[in-house]
Amino acid sequence: MPILWGVTLLWAFSFSLIGVYLAGQVDSYFSVLTRVTLATLVFLPLVIRNPIAPALALRIMAIGAIQLGLMYLFYYQSFLLLSVPEVLIFTIFTPVYVTLIYDLMAGRFHSRYLLSAALAIIGAAVMRYNQLSDEFWAGFLLVQATNLCFAGGQVLYKRLIETWPSSRPIVQHQTFGWFYIGALLLVLPAWLLLGGDQYPTSQLQWGVLIWLGIAASGLGYFLWNLGATKVSSGQLAIMNNALIPAGLLVNLLIWNRDTDVLRLAVGAGIMMAALLIVSRRSAKQQEARS
Repeated sequence: MPILWGVTLLWAFSFSLIGVYLAGQVDSYFSVLTRVTLATLVFLPLVIRNPIAPALALRIMAIGAIQLGLMYLFYYQSFLLLSVPEVLIFTIFTPVYVTLIYDLMAGRFHSRYLLSAALAIIGAAVMRYNQLSDEFWAGFLLVQATNLCFAGGQVLYKRLIETWPSSRPIVQHQTFGWFYIGALLLVLPAWLLLGGDQYPTSQLQWGVLIWLGIAASGLGYFLWNLGATKVSSGQLAIMNNALIPAGLLVNLLIWNRDTDVLRLAVGAGIMMAALLIVSRRSAKQQEARS
């Protein structure tokens, strides 16, 4: 848990840095490519010095392509359509997807997920009840796609570590570079095909990209997935939402002081109810298994 708390503090500033200094100013595909490339370079020396089985490398690359590469492509696009507090609050459903994926892998599905989805939509509508638009709903769906990719990657990585033969233990700091390589192989063609010509125009923007690439991505994702392997699925689901109040506090105190906090709180409260519906179901399942 201490590792996950540390990453939460590290990531608390990332949302605002993207929303304030990069979104709409620097091409989102270039931002993603730069961030993933820098993260890859951090771990590349370890990858070169520590060759691993191709089967393991391919699995880690696939997880990285989903959890980091595809997730970032959705994530950065959402900032073009939503405010930073909205992006933060809409990430509240990552634990729902963690639980949903675990259930689907076990061959289960419950109607409570549908009720949770309906409440999520109501909560989102409350937050923008007088400014609902196609762009807003597109942004909402982009964040849900982000949540699904992030949750899926965590579950798959945790399962990989737990099920890999103990006779050939995975040394995570030596193999995690393949996670970033997998993401890079996805975001590079995305930039080549879809990227624009908006590049950083100031040292501040370059500094933000370098910080996000080396610290938030390079160090952050390694520590987060390392921490995920050391906690239960329930604890992992809870920690996925610890980032929301931390990120909101940073954004509202420093950059977004004129935000309608009451409306955000009401919408977030409805979403929290949706989260609790799924969380209670998950808790009952764990009690039954124990």
